[in-house]
Amino acid sequence: MAEDVRHAPATLPAMPAGWCVYVLLCGDGSLYTGATNDLARRVARHAAGKGAAYTRSRLPVSLAWSEPALDRGAALRREAAIKRLRRQAKLALLSDQR
Repeated sequence: MAEDVRHAPATLPAMPAGWCVYVLLCGDGSLYTGATNDLARRVARHAAGKGAAYTRSRLPVSLAWSEPALDRGAALRREAAIKRLRRQAKLALLSDQR
């Protein structure tokens, strides 16, 4: 796993191994929320147009926020909770991390 992180873009935060939730800023200004167990690989897939269909048509994308999760279930629950938020609440969440 350490090899994947070594090749990650410099803008990705160091994340412990395991699951996390992330928010991408898409080229059209929209936000995309997802969960993964390999953040660097997943963001690279989105950026290459091989991620979700939503981000594929809204390139370029950049990582705006991420948060570690205890396990897959916790990550998916947090992802669902973030997706239910209105845009203003999501933007507030992004600004709280900075």
